[in-house]
Amino acid sequence: MSEDADEDLLAVAGALLNVLAQRGWRLGTAESLTGGMVGATITAVPGASVSYMGGVIGYTDRGKTALLGVPAELLEQCGAASAEVAEAMAQGCTERLNVQVELATTGVAGPASDDRGTPVGTVFVACATPWARTVERLLLDGDRRHIRVESTRAALWLAIRLLETTPPGAEERR
Repeated sequence: MSEDADEDLLAVAGALLNVLAQRGWRLGTAESLTGGMVGATITAVPGASVSYMGGVIGYTDRGKTALLGVPAELLEQCGAASAEVAEAMAQGCTERLNVQVELATTGVAGPASDDRGTPVGTVFVACATPWARTVERLLLDGDRRHIRVESTRAALWLAIRLLETTPPGAEERR
């Protein structure tokens, strides 16, 4: 990742933190394939602690179950690289960190596919607020580092877009 790409990623994280701070909301992250990169990017922005509560890295299936409460049956049925598991990771983050916004990443960064044959670069990013919930499926090309960086970027942008669709005054109705 180039220095320009680093600066761009930090700018996106800063924009997300600004939106969160304006609303007085807290963010938590649940990460698998990004391995803490989303949280590290957010905490590289000065003042992140105003809105960022922290994150959980549930890298393996066992970690997703033990740390985030993802049902083992769901992992068995859908596989870790799935929309359903991304949503369950986000929900587990909410319950453990007491946040209004949850962001989760899961997928296959490579260099090889998972035991289900999921292609490298298949990524699911989930974001949820008390009013909206969404999951995006990404099909990314490139090496492991590139896939992780672009997954991080996609997660941050997804959170910004979801927060922008929250109706005015929704915070007060919570």
